[in-house]
Amino acid sequence: MDKDIKNYIITYFKNLMTEDEKLALSYHMYTYKTSDSHEMRRKMIEKGSVSSDPEIAVFLKNGYDEFELNVAQRIVAESSEKIFFNTCPQCSRLARTPYAKQCRYCGYSWHNGVAKFKIDGAFQLTGRGFYLLGEIIEGEINPGQLIDLEALGLHKKIKIESIELGNKPANSGKLWNGIGLGTNELTEEDKQYIKQQSSLHPIINIITLP
Repeated sequence: MDKDIKNYIITYFKNLMTEDEKLALSYHMYTYKTSDSHEMRRKMIEKGSVSSDPEIAVFLKNGYDEFELNVAQRIVAESSEKIFFNTCPQCSRLARTPYAKQCRYCGYSWHNGVAKFKIDGAFQLTGRGFYLLGEIIEGEINPGQLIDLEALGLHKKIKIESIELGNKPANSGKLWNGIGLGTNELTEEDKQYIKQQSSLHPIINIITLP
């Protein structure tokens, strides 16, 4: 695995690490910081800041670099659908962060936002897809554009398959007003997460393909 990809995954997708991997990471950080002070290390172990479990240290037996590589490879193998690789549309190389809009290699910029959308709710219409309900804050939205879910903590850009306008019955039987952006590109886990986040009325970006 490329070093940049490994560092990208470890830095921005720590949430996909197992609890033991997180403990091993903490163990490495604290033992490195306390390498010159056995007394400080003892106090940290007593406080529970660093694990004293010998099985945690086994993760690091071949060095920290190999530990990072093993973790990154496991995450890709088991949770690749949860990783957003933000690659440059021009040269296809990996951007520095999941949020970068300019390539550090070729300099290409893809600041391609066309609208902002405030989410007020989300629901599944039987046989029609999953809809994000809300209002357009600025710009114009059309089918075929992409919903950028980074503001919700989901590193995904999903296609708008359809747009529904006001006073439609949701599955609950209640009427809703506003605009519904329909998509079929979300997992059930994603849908439940978005439903939870919608109560915060987040504002997301609508973008076009580069």
